Amino acid sequence: MKIDIRLGETPARVSEIFIGEDMMESVPGALEKALGTRSAYWIWDETVWALWGGKVADLGWPMDRNGGLILFTASEFDKRLASVELLARRLVSAGANRDSAIIAVGGGVTGDVAGFLASIYMRGIPCFQVPTTLLAQVDSSIGGKTGVDLPEGKNLLGTFQQPVQVYIDPRFITTLPDEELRQGMAEVIKSAMIGDEVLWKFVETNFDALKRRDPSALSRIISASCLLKSRVVQADEKESGVRRTLNLGHTVGHALEKLTGFRLRHGDCVATGMVAAAQLSKRLGKLHAEDLQRLENICETWGMPVRIPASIKSGDIIDAVRADKKRIGEKLHFILPVRIGKVIEFTDIDNGEFVEVLKSLGAG
Repeated sequence: MKIDIRLGETPARVSEIFIGEDMMESVPGALEKALGTRSAYWIWDETVWALWGGKVADLGWPMDRNGGLILFTASEFDKRLASVELLARRLVSAGANRDSAIIAVGGGVTGDVAGFLASIYMRGIPCFQVPTTLLAQVDSSIGGKTGVDLPEGKNLLGTFQQPVQVYIDPRFITTLPDEELRQGMAEVIKSAMIGDEVLWKFVETNFDALKRRDPSALSRIISASCLLKSRVVQADEKESGVRRTLNLGHTVGHALEKLTGFRLRHGDCVATGMVAAAQLSKRLGKLHAEDLQRLENICETWGMPVRIPASIKSGDIIDAVRADKKRIGEKLHFILPVRIGKVIEFTDIDNGEFVEVLKSLGAG
């Protein structure tokens, strides 16, 4: 499957997404054509390299052309400016210049950091993405957001730079730990809740196939999620309007990540954040209890938390939300589900209502 995100009239403003069970075999040829005379510098998550480096070498990549291979320790704690500087200096030492390109191979952290580096290295060089986790395949590799964290919050430094091409092969998911599969499924559920009731029903009724990493089932949810996100990004590249709907669950989710020092994983925090948003929507009379229950059920089926640890105080969550980049003015900004497959933006949130929701979910 091929999806184009068209953001202008020129070919340079088209980001191409390729999805298929044969993408590993197709990467060398596709890159050879897209790179032209550019040298290629590969930034690999070192864990992914250990699992897949030998296998893809037999398929002809990383390719034998000018450039190099850089292994990257990809944890949330490495998603910092210090990592960007270190990688940039390695590129300089290796001879990368304005006629080079970066190819990021790994999960969301690798894609975010390498994409950010590409957007600022010598004022910008092309970037290609090979996402290897479900979360990266359905979300973070698509749409051109790059970024690193500050102690004050997630992704507070970043750019918008669309990848030239994204290569998605569901076979990478076969070596993904169950916990990592769960993180990606949270983003799939989020996509379905935002705008795809058909995808929601598929996830509801195909747990066993997805859990055992059935390739056709994975391809189905990856393609649907990418298609939905591509349409949103094409309509609003820089998140000035409709793209904010993709932040469902992230308002509270990012706060929980920050307050737990990232001990709670991104997908799990987004799941709890979606439940909080749904609880708030129900409290405001915008969401039926049945749809709230369906959301809680599907999250619990996948082992995602739907309650907030009692050690986290509601006041601290509110402070963290106010520090998040998604805030609009002085108001708390939420994406609220109104039914399965439809959400709205809402900024007129009463602090008291929000606190009651947080406490009902277990916050102190």
